[in-house]
Amino acid sequence: MKTIITLAVLFCTTLLFSQTTISGKVVDEKGKPVAGANVFIEGTYDGTSTTETGAFSFTTATMGNQTLVVSFLIFETSKTVIDVANFQNKTIKLRESVTSLDAVVITAGTLEAGDKARVSVLKPLDIVTTAGSAGNIIAALQTLPGTQTVGEDGRLFVRGGEANETQTFVDGIRVAQPYGASTNNVPTRGRFSPFLFSGISFSTGGYSAEYGEALSSVLLLNTQDEPDQNKTEISLMTVGLGLANTQKWKKSSLSVNANYLNLAPYQAVIPQNVNWNSPFQSLSGETVYRYNFNNGILKVYAAFDSSKFDINQENINSPEKIRVDLNNNNFYFNSSYKGVFGNNWQITSGLSYGYSNNKINLDSDKVANDENAAHLKLKLRKSFSDRLKLSFGADYFVTQFKEDFNPTSGSVFTNGYDSNIAAIYTEADIFFSKKWAAKVGVRASNNDLLNETAISPRISFAYKMAKNSQFSFAYGDFTQTPSAEYIKYSNSNQFESEKASHYILNFQYNKNGKTFRAETYYKDYRDLVKFDTQMAAYNSVYDNSGSGYAKGLDLFWRDGTSIKNLEYWVSYSYIDTERDYKNFSSQVTPSFVADHSLSIVTKYWINDWKSQIGFTNSYSSGRPYNNPNETKFMNGKTKSYNSLSFNWAYLLSQQKILYFSVSNVLGTQNVFGYEYANKPNDAGVFNRKEIIPTADRFFFVGFFWTISNDKKDNQLRNL
Repeated sequence: MKTIITLAVLFCTTLLFSQTTISGKVVDEKGKPVAGANVFIEGTYDGTSTTETGAFSFTTATMGNQTLVVSFLIFETSKTVIDVANFQNKTIKLRESVTSLDAVVITAGTLEAGDKARVSVLKPLDIVTTAGSAGNIIAALQTLPGTQTVGEDGRLFVRGGEANETQTFVDGIRVAQPYGASTNNVPTRGRFSPFLFSGISFSTGGYSAEYGEALSSVLLLNTQDEPDQNKTEISLMTVGLGLANTQKWKKSSLSVNANYLNLAPYQAVIPQNVNWNSPFQSLSGETVYRYNFNNGILKVYAAFDSSKFDINQENINSPEKIRVDLNNNNFYFNSSYKGVFGNNWQITSGLSYGYSNNKINLDSDKVANDENAAHLKLKLRKSFSDRLKLSFGADYFVTQFKEDFNPTSGSVFTNGYDSNIAAIYTEADIFFSKKWAAKVGVRASNNDLLNETAISPRISFAYKMAKNSQFSFAYGDFTQTPSAEYIKYSNSNQFESEKASHYILNFQYNKNGKTFRAETYYKDYRDLVKFDTQMAAYNSVYDNSGSGYAKGLDLFWRDGTSIKNLEYWVSYSYIDTERDYKNFSSQVTPSFVADHSLSIVTKYWINDWKSQIGFTNSYSSGRPYNNPNETKFMNGKTKSYNSLSFNWAYLLSQQKILYFSVSNVLGTQNVFGYEYANKPNDAGVFNRKEIIPTADRFFFVGFFWTISNDKKDNQLRNL
C-alpha cells in the first residue's frame, strides 16, 4: 500500500510540474485588443478567454508542437502551430472576417433583386407590382437607371446600346429569343412570366467574365429553387385567361402555368391609332421541374408561345396601307444542375435550346424565317479560403438562321448563316479585408463564322468606406457578333466582332430600408457595322469601320421606411452618346436615346381598404430624328415623353384579388419620332408622319384567385 501511495504521489507531482503556461495577447489588424476571444489548444480542453486588454494565460500538459486556435465572431479563426515550451507573452493578430453580413460587396454596374442578393435595390415583388408594367418584367426594369424608354419597340435599351446588345439568361443559360415577335413601331413584350422567378440580376455594364456576346448589358433570371407549398392560381382578365399549378413532393416539385391572351376586348373599348384586321393573340405556357439530390439541385425549364396578329400600317411612301400578317411559334428548353463534389468544389452545368419560327405576309409578299440556337455550359468554382474563390468554365453557342423572301414577282431569296462560338473563362474573387475586395477575370472566345478569336479582360474593385456605404469600380472589354440583320445577307468574312470597353465608378449607401446609388460610366465602342444603302440589304456593302461612345450619370434612391405603408423609388439618368454606324453620314446621337430620363414609382398599402395602389411616372427628354428637309444630319428632336400610370389591387379576401391598371392616365400625346418620304413633293419638301403609340392608353382588369394549403398565399407578387 505504501508503494502504491508513493507512486501516485510521484505521478501527480510529475504531472503538476510538467504543466506549461501559455500566455500572450490577442489584437486586431490595427493593434487594438480583442476582448472575449476564445484561445485553446486544438484537440484538448486547455484554453481560456481573453480579458478586456486582450490578454490570455492558461496551462497545458501537452508538449512539443501544437496548434493554438483563436476565434471570435467577427474575425477569421486563427490557427498557429506553436512550440508549447516557448510560447509566452506572444501576440496573436486577428483579421476581420470577410464573410460577415456587412462586408464589402462589388456593386459596380449591377442592380439585384431577390432574397439571396447581398445588396438588393428591388424585391421580387417590385418587378411586377410596378404601375404600367402590366406584369412585364422588361417594362418594370425600364424604371431603373441606365435604361431608355423606347415605346415603339418595348425591348431593353441600356446606356446608349441597342436592344440586341443585352443578353438574357435563365439560371445562367442563354435565351436566344427573349422577346415576342412584332413588326415596325408595334412594341413587343418579354416572353417570360414572373410566376416562376425568385431573383433578378440586371447588369448595366461591367458584368462578369462568365458571360459574353453582349456589348451593353446582361439580364439574369433565376427560377425558384424550392416552392413553399402546393397551390393553384386562376386568372380571369379582360385580355385573357391564366392557370397555374405547383405540386411539391419530398425531394422534387413541379410548377406549370398557361396563358391565353386576346386583345380584342381592349381594342374594342380603347380607340386605336392603327387599323387591326385581327388583334394580337397568344397561347403560352411555362414549366419547371426541380429535383433535390443530396449534394445538388437539377432544374428542367421549358416554355412555349404561339402568337399572331394582322394589322394595316400606314406608310409615307405608299398611298395604300401595308398589311402585315404575322404568325410566330417559339420554344425554349433549359436544363441546369448546381451542386458540390469532392473537397468543396461547386459545379454548375447546363444546356439550352431555343427555336423561333416566323411567317410574315407583307401584302402579297411572303417572308419566313426560323432560328435554332443552343448553349452548353460548364462552370467549376472552388473556395480556397474565405479570401480567395476561383471560378473557371467553358461555353459553346450554336446558332442556325435561315430566311426565305418570296416576293409577288421574282424568285425566292434565301439568306442565313451558321455560327459556332466556343469560349473559356476564369475569374477570381479576392477579399483583401472586410473593406477591400476585387474580382479579376478574363474571357477568351473563338467565333468560327467570323474566323476570329477575342480576349476580353474584366476587373472590378470595391472599397467599403463605412458600415453602410462603399465605392466600386469596374473595367471590362466586351465583344458581340454583328446582328443577324447584317450577317444573314453577306459573306461573313467581311465582318468582325463589334467591341466595347466599359469604365464604371459606383457609390452605394444602404441602411434601414433606404438605398442610394450613384454611378458614372464611360463606354468606348469600336468596330461597329456600317453599310452604304438606305436600309441593310443583300446588295449593301458592309464593313466594321463604325465607332462611338456613351458616358453618363445614373442616380437611384429608394425608401421603404420613412412613411408607413409607403415604398417609392426615384431613378434619374443622364447620357451623352454619339455613334457613327449603320448608314450614318457622321457621328451623332442615335434616335433611340433621350439625354434625360426620370422615373418615379410609388406603392402604398391602405389597410382600411385592403388595397395596394401604385403610381409610376416616366419622363424622358426629346429624342433625335433625321429631317431630310434640313442640311444637318439628325438635327431634329421630338417633344418630351411623359406617361403617368396607375394600378389598384383590392383584396376581396386573403386569396382573391381584384386588380385594375391603366397606363398613360392623362392621355399624353407622345411622339416617338417621324417617318419621312423617300422623295420630296412638288414643292421640294419631304413629307412626314408621326410615329406614335398604337393606342394612347392601355387598361387592364383582372380577377386572381389562389388556392393553397395555408389559405394565405395570393398573386399580389405577380400583378
